[in-house]
Amino acid sequence: MNNRLIRIGTALAAVLIAAPALAQDLTFWSWRQEDRAAYEQFIDTFEAANPGITVKFETFEAANYNTILATALAGGTGPDLMMVRAYGGLENVASAGYLEPLTTETVPALAEFSTASLAAESGRADGTLYAVPFASQTQLVIYNKALFDANGIAEPQTWEELVAASQKLKDAGVIPFANGTATAWQNETVTFGLGSSLMGKDFYDELMAGTTDFTDERFTGALAAVAEVAAQYFPDGFIGLDYPSAQQLFSSGMAGMFIGGSYELATFKTQNPDIELGVFAAPGKTAEDEKLVGLYFDGGYAANAAGANKEASLKFLNYLASKEFGQAFADTLSNISTVPGVTFDNPLLAEVNELNQSSIPYLMLAHFRYGEPSGSVLIQGEMQKLFSGQTTPEAIGTTLTEGLAAWYEPFKK
Repeated sequence: MNNRLIRIGTALAAVLIAAPALAQDLTFWSWRQEDRAAYEQFIDTFEAANPGITVKFETFEAANYNTILATALAGGTGPDLMMVRAYGGLENVASAGYLEPLTTETVPALAEFSTASLAAESGRADGTLYAVPFASQTQLVIYNKALFDANGIAEPQTWEELVAASQKLKDAGVIPFANGTATAWQNETVTFGLGSSLMGKDFYDELMAGTTDFTDERFTGALAAVAEVAAQYFPDGFIGLDYPSAQQLFSSGMAGMFIGGSYELATFKTQNPDIELGVFAAPGKTAEDEKLVGLYFDGGYAANAAGANKEASLKFLNYLASKEFGQAFADTLSNISTVPGVTFDNPLLAEVNELNQSSIPYLMLAHFRYGEPSGSVLIQGEMQKLFSGQTTPEAIGTTLTEGLAAWYEPFKK
């Protein structure tokens, strides 16, 4: 009898050992609808290496994503994993306790990530990290190489050379800059994509130290220079030109330059596979002034603090923090991955990555979206007024400083 029980027990144990672990089905939410095919490939790679874990990728309309996500998390119906915004956009969900805090113990690869990328996905109050950063974006000038070559134009090294290049294109019947400002956030892009070098690192450092504010002549002078270029070299009626139309002007070859983010590169190649693109940091006044791009981190990957599949979720986050994923992300999506050690076969991406070594943060997004009124909302509205002649750079500096003083401590006097 005892022998029989032993045999039954041994057989049962063998069955249990051979049986696969219970399947864990994870949900993963994102606003990146255009990247669905790529993420499904990434997920296939993860699932092949982690039998028993499946990941369902769900996307939502970008403009409403934050509200949809926060509502679901508050109601206890949120996903296991999610893309989250960076900076102020992160705090809306992190401060409510919805996100699982991350450490180098739970995701060891994070120890090698840059301090700036981790700060973008951390709470300001205590520095707690809540997400694996996924990409950096760079605000700069993108140009049509064929149009530059046809008109004998080299990448400008001074503001005067930038103006001269614009005039040369205009004289040849080419729209110098394709940008329009009817889409509100494009006002912010134009301001810092074109004006960062004019503002300079010293201004940025002093602004962060609280020893200057937006009434500083380095800032208001940059706004004046940007507005002058827009008035002379943007398309006729640019104040009423929306973002998609501006993109089409550039990708069709009707305009020589586009002030935008590195995220535009893949879009322009999709719209016109034959276009040959170049990039440069808009210059300062002189050739000796450091050429600066505006840099920011686009978002991160986070886990639900109340999720039922925490262990499996952390496994997926470890995959998203790996060099294997970072390299696939860069290669597939033509984006600058935040994962250390990633290389860029695309020479244009490699050049953007090199330009990133001389940068200041994309100012309003990185530092002034943590309260109301938002710095982004203020600069977008004020620059639109400047472009239409309804205000001055000096007035904008005062409006920004006084408006942000409602919540930004260094401006409270």
